[in-house]
Amino acid sequence: MSEQALPQTTLENDGRQGRAFTLVELLVVLSILMFLLAVLLPGLARTRQQARSAVCRSNIRQIALADDLYAQESGGVYCPGAADFRENLRRWHGRRDSGNEPFNSADGPLVAYLGLDGAIRACPSFEPEFVGFEAGNGGYGYNNAYIGVQTVGCDVDDVIVTSDLAGAYADRVKRPGETVMFTDAAFVDGHLIEYSFAEPRFHPQFGSRADPSIHFRHHKSANVSWCDGHVSPQTRTFTWSSGVYEGDPDRCDIGWFGQADDNSLFDLW
Repeated sequence: MSEQALPQTTLENDGRQGRAFTLVELLVVLSILMFLLAVLLPGLARTRQQARSAVCRSNIRQIALADDLYAQESGGVYCPGAADFRENLRRWHGRRDSGNEPFNSADGPLVAYLGLDGAIRACPSFEPEFVGFEAGNGGYGYNNAYIGVQTVGCDVDDVIVTSDLAGAYADRVKRPGETVMFTDAAFVDGHLIEYSFAEPRFHPQFGSRADPSIHFRHHKSANVSWCDGHVSPQTRTFTWSSGVYEGDPDRCDIGWFGQADDNSLFDLW
């Protein structure tokens, strides 16, 4: 009996030749992959930053809502920003037992209005270079110059603080949708540090220009909560340095928003 030939299953039987990539083809594939990465990675980075900014907006809205609830249960006055400032033991975001300790955010005046754990959520985009004694404010600053104190007077250099033990009366804010309550905040003093106040363009009691503390960390924008409860992103229009503190606010994206070089976005009138 003659042997039956087995069918051949090699590539040669199909008339095809197996071969490896040439160097040129490999380089072309790598170039395409590099191009796709160059196109996709910035988009992914923007998406990640947009997500962080959205979390930040939620955080700052919760803090503003907590301050509003505080006012409703405290005779219509907002939370003090730095009660008994000379004592230097209390802030809107916490307390401490001595001046050389960090503030304890679990013992702040807004804790009862910040959800089950009473925590101030930290902005996920805030990365201070040095953790100072203001730790615990989450990277947010309060409009203490006008909202965190009680005052008389209207014009810059004509404002007198009558009490820092209570914040302003909510019904004295004549333009709640145009008056800052909280912003993304930081300060430059040798390092980028946490800072708990959103400073207006001028010290309202003295008329001199303040060093800025509004931090434009979300792709050159800062999240701002206003006294009517809404939150909006704002872009920087101006910055300045007195030279008293070491460091450059411009390099750290710190300054102010708004076109008018005055305190109109911060004051009550």
